[in-house]
Amino acid sequence: MKLLALEARQNATYYQSRYQQVQDFGAELYVLNGIGTPDFWPADRYRVVGSQQIDDLITEAKSWHEEERFDGIITFSESAVTTVAAVAEALGLPGVGAEAARTSRNKLLMREAHRAHNAPHPDFRFVADLEEALGAAVDFGYPVILKPTLGAASNFVFKIDDREEMEELFPQALSGIEEMSWFAMEAHGLDLGPHGLLVESFLDGEEFLIEAVAWDGEVYLGSIVDRITVEGGTFDDDMHHAPTSLTPEQVAAVHRVVRAGAHAQGLRRSVMHAEIRFHRGEPYLLEIAIRPGGGGLDLIAQITASHNPIRAVMDVARGSTPRVRHYRPTGVHVTAMCLISDAGRIASVDVPVDVAESERVFFLKVTAKPGDVIRRPPEGNSILGFLGTTGTSLEDARETMLDYASKINVSFVQDGETS
Repeated sequence: MKLLALEARQNATYYQSRYQQVQDFGAELYVLNGIGTPDFWPADRYRVVGSQQIDDLITEAKSWHEEERFDGIITFSESAVTTVAAVAEALGLPGVGAEAARTSRNKLLMREAHRAHNAPHPDFRFVADLEEALGAAVDFGYPVILKPTLGAASNFVFKIDDREEMEELFPQALSGIEEMSWFAMEAHGLDLGPHGLLVESFLDGEEFLIEAVAWDGEVYLGSIVDRITVEGGTFDDDMHHAPTSLTPEQVAAVHRVVRAGAHAQGLRRSVMHAEIRFHRGEPYLLEIAIRPGGGGLDLIAQITASHNPIRAVMDVARGSTPRVRHYRPTGVHVTAMCLISDAGRIASVDVPVDVAESERVFFLKVTAKPGDVIRRPPEGNSILGFLGTTGTSLEDARETMLDYASKINVSFVQDGETS
């Protein structure tokens, strides 16, 4: 099978490991980047358009498709899901469709679809300025959530506890989203829907991350992961555990909500990453993205639930019935976390050998490199990378993970030095 991976603007080397998995699972993978670096992928299967314009991307993809006859188009990037939908339509290949992609990318359009189809969701309001944001917060009641319509990775997502916090953080978010990398990586010339900020009512319960597949009217929950972070004002300090602590009855309720959200967003055949939060004992939709979850969630799904989101992407992209089943945990416990550091320009990141080579580590990915600038809220949500460990229980896996994380040393460029 021949698959084409696509980004309008390359997200550094973040997706290389997933591209390699696609090849390891039997595909011949080609990569097309609108803006990208040389030598990112083997030269005979890699092209850089030199433009983020959607018409230029479609023209190059069509030309390459005539030569290679691709079976499908994929992406792992939230910033490329609308691009992939547009290119797939232009090439006559399977896809979710431009409208479903736009609804699933833009949080305002997603919320409006959930409301129209009675899929459980928080109260929400699109706000143009601080006064509108303050008004929404009064109507909903503090705390509230402030978030971008076209965000990702929790960039500029804040829990706002009172008027003073809203007055401080709203201007920073409104300014910050214009320079946000996830917005800058979108294709130019596509209708992405409103670009701005939402205020949402706060859901007070626990959060769960789900790798799922929609296929011809049915929705399969392949993997369920508990978010076990002690919550603060931002949502980037993720710590996860699987298998889930949800009861079978709660899993069934989550399944009904995810299915309702998928249908509301127009997803008939799609890989999905769903985020659910309970409120007063009932599950509500935070979002349903049309790509696998980031970090090591694909590996967690494989280890703890025998669900392979990467294979599902490959199957769905070429219109082949995916290898899926309803959630059934394996009994293996894992914990995983984002590696967080102070802000600054990185001089070095040192990972000890006993951490890097431990048989307890199933996922270790350092995404930051010397010279990169780490930005922390409210300026941004940069992370160092990801770490995941296995164990006989939640406590065993978490203790090992925190011990290993503490051994990873980060140094920063000091004033007057060069990186």
